[in-house]
Amino acid sequence: MLNGTFEKNKVIVEGEGIKNLFNNGWYGNIENNKLILDLFEAAFLLERGKIEIFKDNEKIKIDEFFGICCNLDKSFMYKYSVYSDLRNRGLIVRAGYIGTDFKVYERGAKPNKNEKIKWIVFVSSEEYPCILEQLGKAIKLSQNIRATAVWAVVDTDLDVTYYIINSIIP
Repeated sequence: MLNGTFEKNKVIVEGEGIKNLFNNGWYGNIENNKLILDLFEAAFLLERGKIEIFKDNEKIKIDEFFGICCNLDKSFMYKYSVYSDLRNRGLIVRAGYIGTDFKVYERGAKPNKNEKIKWIVFVSSEEYPCILEQLGKAIKLSQNIRATAVWAVVDTDLDVTYYIINSIIP
C-alpha cells in the first residue's frame, strides 16, 4: 500500500508503486518522482484501500478525509459520486477544464498517448437550478474539442443520472 501526504488541496504519494498506479489507472500526475493526486482521485484510492493518507504525520480515516474535502468544496460529495460511478464503470476520469468538472476517456486510455476525450462532464445537484447559458457554454466547448457534453445530475441519495446535451431549443 502506498502512503500519501495531504497538502492543501492535493495528496502527494511517494514510493515504488506510483508509476504503476499512474500507468495502469492514469491516476494523478507524476512530478519529481511524486504522484500528485487531486482530492477525487485520492478519495477513490483511499476508499479502495490502494493508499493511506497522512496529515501532520497522523493517518487520516476515510470519513475524516471526506469531511476535509467537503469543507474545501461544498459540492465535493456530488462530484465524487459522479467520479466514483464513472471509474467503477471502467472509464478513465481526469480533472476537467475550467468550467467543467471532468474529462472522460475511453476504457483502457493510457497517459502520454494523446488520447481523445470522449465526454466532458458537468456535475449538478438535482436541487441546483440549471441556467440555459451554462448548457450553451457546455455545448460550445464540447463541439470545439469534439467531445460529447454530459450533464450529471446527482440526487439526495447520491445516485447519478446522466444527460447528453447537444443543443438548446429556445
